[in-house]
Amino acid sequence: MSKPYLSLGLMSGTSMDGVDASIIQSDGENQYNGLFDKYFKYSKDIYKNLSNLRDKITKNRKANYNNILLESLSQEFKDIEKKITLFHADVVNKILKDTKLSVNLIGFHGQTIFHNPLENNPLENKSIQLGDGKLLSKLTKKTVIYNFRKNDIKNGGGGAPLTPIFHLLLAKKKIKLNELPILILNIGGIANITCINHYDNNKNDQLFALDIGPGNCLIDQWMRKKTKKNYDRNGQVAKSGKVNKKILDKALEDWISYLDKKSDGKFLSHDIGDYDYSFANKLSLEDGAATITEYSSEIYSHYVKKLLGIVNPNSIIVCGGGRKNKFLIDSFEKKIDCPLIKIDDFNIDGDFIESQAFAYLAIRSYLKLPISFPKTTGVNKPCLGGIIEKI
Repeated sequence: MSKPYLSLGLMSGTSMDGVDASIIQSDGENQYNGLFDKYFKYSKDIYKNLSNLRDKITKNRKANYNNILLESLSQEFKDIEKKITLFHADVVNKILKDTKLSVNLIGFHGQTIFHNPLENNPLENKSIQLGDGKLLSKLTKKTVIYNFRKNDIKNGGGGAPLTPIFHLLLAKKKIKLNELPILILNIGGIANITCINHYDNNKNDQLFALDIGPGNCLIDQWMRKKTKKNYDRNGQVAKSGKVNKKILDKALEDWISYLDKKSDGKFLSHDIGDYDYSFANKLSLEDGAATITEYSSEIYSHYVKKLLGIVNPNSIIVCGGGRKNKFLIDSFEKKIDCPLIKIDDFNIDGDFIESQAFAYLAIRSYLKLPISFPKTTGVNKPCLGGIIEKI
């Protein structure tokens, strides 16, 4: 057993509104202790620049010239990457000053601006996380691990989800449910699910995971388009509207057709660019929110219902921001036949699972332990993680 490390994880998700920061103590295997969690909001300038940049990419998502488009935006990438890295450095230095904890490592997820790993054209095999690990290491005087997805994609994986190995640790140390299997459903911008079959590290069917659809991304985009709000708090706007069944059914039919064409039988890692809320454009704010929320719920409950028939889990543990959207959760619960438990019921803050996960992945990467597996990302074999920038 290796010594425990103090690791600071930094996560900025698809909402692009700020950074979740967490410090954990772990040996990268079985030890775990959460020490610090805090959210840091991006400046309006950073948020606006990121949103505009992603909108440019998304509008051309299904065109056949993504490489040309990305090359044309290279200077914008560099400019916003520097701003993001400086922001993260300020966050890290503030945390270190306030907590006085001697952090050994920093797990720097960066900001995903483009994720498209499984298109048939190999030239489109890209996943771009903005964040300069070398600069962050220089500014914080800490060893930084970053660009966690690159090696997975290089070895045939989808680059996501990367949190399952941390979900397993939480299940062992904090959730402690003896009746397995269980499913851990993370509803972030994208929804993903981890199936934990058992706690035996020597068995290769221990973990299974995949991205399963839009979590909050379309709901958030709709709210930003129609209001001055960034999300539908507690699902109240959706609750006050009415689902348009005709529009919903057509949108789901189109999605299934797109999914079949894109996945071609492979593991499928999702990006928000894979989804489009334009089917709701002619609806009112409330009816659009209701229809989009139901659309999101239908897609990932479709995957979950398939898993229920295969693994017969004893419970589903829900984490991520979407767990707070009551309309979304109620819609999901109506579609499944399995107990649903919020991860917070186990004294775990569901808002910081991913930032803690990347703190853990940083330790595993530093120790040369795999972070992704054939049944979590579709990678060819258990795969090592991020790029290590030592001080």
